[in-house]
Amino acid sequence: MSIPFTLSARHKGFNRAEIVDQNFIEFVQLWQGDVRAAPRDDEAVLPGSALDARGFRELLESQLISRHLDLMARVLRVQNKVFYTIGSSGHEGNAMVARLTRHTDPAFLHYRSGGFMAERFRKIPGMDPVMDSALSFAASKDDPASGGRHKVWGSKPLWVLPQTSTIASHLPKALGTAVAIEQARRIGHALPIPDDSIAICSFGDASSNHATAQTAFNAAAWTAYQKLPAPVLFLCEDNGIGISVKTPSGWVANNYQHRANLDYFFADGLDLAEGYAQVQRAVEHCRGTRRPTFLHLRTTRVMGHAGTDFEIEWRSIEELFAVECSDPLLRSAGIALESGLYSKDALLGLYEATRKRCFVAAEDADSRPRLTSLEDVMAPLAPYTPAAVKAEAGRADYAERRLAVFGGEAKLPENLPPRHLAIQIGQALHDIMAKYPESLLFGEDVAQKGGVYTVTKGLNKAFKGSRVFNTLLDETMILGLAQGYANMGMLPIPEIQYLAYFHNACDQIRGEASSLQFFSNGQYRNPLVMRVASLGYQKGFGGHFHNDNSITALRDIPGLVVGCPSRGDDAATMLRTLMALAKVDGRVCAFLEPIALYMTKDLYEAGDGQWQFGYPAPGQAMTLGEGRIYDEAANDLVVFTFGNGVPMALRAARTIGKELGWRVRVVDLRWLAPLNDAFIAAQAKTAKRILVLDEGRKSAGVGEGVITAIVEGGCGATPLRRVVGADTFTPLAGAALLVLPGEAEVAAAARELAQR
Repeated sequence: MSIPFTLSARHKGFNRAEIVDQNFIEFVQLWQGDVRAAPRDDEAVLPGSALDARGFRELLESQLISRHLDLMARVLRVQNKVFYTIGSSGHEGNAMVARLTRHTDPAFLHYRSGGFMAERFRKIPGMDPVMDSALSFAASKDDPASGGRHKVWGSKPLWVLPQTSTIASHLPKALGTAVAIEQARRIGHALPIPDDSIAICSFGDASSNHATAQTAFNAAAWTAYQKLPAPVLFLCEDNGIGISVKTPSGWVANNYQHRANLDYFFADGLDLAEGYAQVQRAVEHCRGTRRPTFLHLRTTRVMGHAGTDFEIEWRSIEELFAVECSDPLLRSAGIALESGLYSKDALLGLYEATRKRCFVAAEDADSRPRLTSLEDVMAPLAPYTPAAVKAEAGRADYAERRLAVFGGEAKLPENLPPRHLAIQIGQALHDIMAKYPESLLFGEDVAQKGGVYTVTKGLNKAFKGSRVFNTLLDETMILGLAQGYANMGMLPIPEIQYLAYFHNACDQIRGEASSLQFFSNGQYRNPLVMRVASLGYQKGFGGHFHNDNSITALRDIPGLVVGCPSRGDDAATMLRTLMALAKVDGRVCAFLEPIALYMTKDLYEAGDGQWQFGYPAPGQAMTLGEGRIYDEAANDLVVFTFGNGVPMALRAARTIGKELGWRVRVVDLRWLAPLNDAFIAAQAKTAKRILVLDEGRKSAGVGEGVITAIVEGGCGATPLRRVVGADTFTPLAGAALLVLPGEAEVAAAARELAQR
């Protein structure tokens, strides 16, 4: 394509948006090519092209909408009417992908997807991409995607699930969704979309280097290698640069073109007439073969990374001019004129009409209300309907399925002798999976082996491989799978083998799963219950990675529910409530299982059996935030604790009673996020002395939140001590007990309180 202008003084200006805008106008005005006879709607827009004239016109309109939304944002940002300027300019060719896919194909898009969205809006008559986008740019409460919480590409009717997508963290859940589409058939689950849908996931060339992206590519290839279906379309929009870091020329093609079990296609996203056929091939291949497909789409980046990226300060004028001459809208203008579909005046008229439409919508959006209260901001973050959750947790209408799973009335767990934590978690999981046919349990070693601590023993046999199965050893992908299953209406129960292993995958919960309801204004949800073998006290075995006692990274995730039982019956009733929270309110939950208590049967002396409990029959459940109190009438000393701290505190209470003559009340918090501040304050109000026993680390542990609740509850004057773990990693052997609180430290703290 020849450019009818040369580098001039106009192209050396500071405002690149104005230059790019003028480039289009000048290109059309100066264009001098041959004009063909205009094709009919169903004829090729240019000879040899797979794109027909109707399709080209509509794609051009979508490209212009995307471009003028970008230009509008640059102008109105300085007037404080728009609050987001990362644009899609240069990426408008992704509209081809939207045209060739369905609006029921779940789409996980990165932020340069204006063309895609404008084109997908055509799939449902009456929807307005300009107004919807303007409301999002303006952070209006009326924004149909996020309700004004963030500028995200999203739509409930168009199956575009919103996320921030800045570091490729959305790729694992996109692959998870593709796997879920296929797995639904095997477990008899009715999908909310057609059975032959595919998942679409777009990202930039720079993001393709991210560890999270590599996780998804590896897992996709791992799946395809086993001849398992995974219909995901990875759309790599290659503009050759990440903010200011250039991607080595040819890197994406070299890295992915010959990658086994990841089927590669290249398409020119700068040229609609040329690129359309290859995009079509990639989409049809993905849908037809059900294999992971990598579509490498050539794009460019026009106008910088965002409005605050003044490229003229770090790129030469010659380089900027070359980039701006590769603008896909110039090529589309050339096609429009050469094909005879538009005259110069008609094309410029469409261009200016689109500009006006975007500015009118933006001014309208600016006049709409924005979020003005904390309650409004947080409304979709953590929905909780207590009555409905209680009813669901106590629902017991699956008696026949229970009998089949457990093998008859006599083998129902409530009819068996008291058991310890590991056994009762396993029984509760059998119960839950009988109750919820849409539930799946998966992770590392959970199937035939039954988990490294045999907690999931028997589940694979009872529910077969389609509902209980092993995954590859990748926690990021395990949590990506969980989100994918949840997106398709299932109830996933992923297992993370150790708490330390969670931290490398934390963003899948923090940045993705827990943010979906927030960023979609409650329209989308991905309920899940993540089981994590947790905490220390394994008698010196395993060191840090098997004894991690830090849950700070979980507790500060907005909206996440974190529960930690200390005994088997509590584990069963807590799991029922967690599943109900997921089912009813779409909540994301973490269930921390104290490893050291898995096999604990005794409390005070060997053989006393006092840490085994009867299994609670269906119908019994634990309310969110409800603690357990031991010796409620005692008030000489109140100990707040959780997990391993509960039996530890009960044993220490005996020593304290003998030495000081005190009666000790032990309060098992059970729920670590959100903490029940009112419950904590109520227990503190009747205490003469308070001790907070926190097996986590001194800094940023649960104990800090407990003490804050006590002080803010008006009990700051009550003598108080904290017994807590050290700010260190856990070593091997007996040295492990040096960094963790023990019964001796609890008793010593009580003696110190007695001196006050």
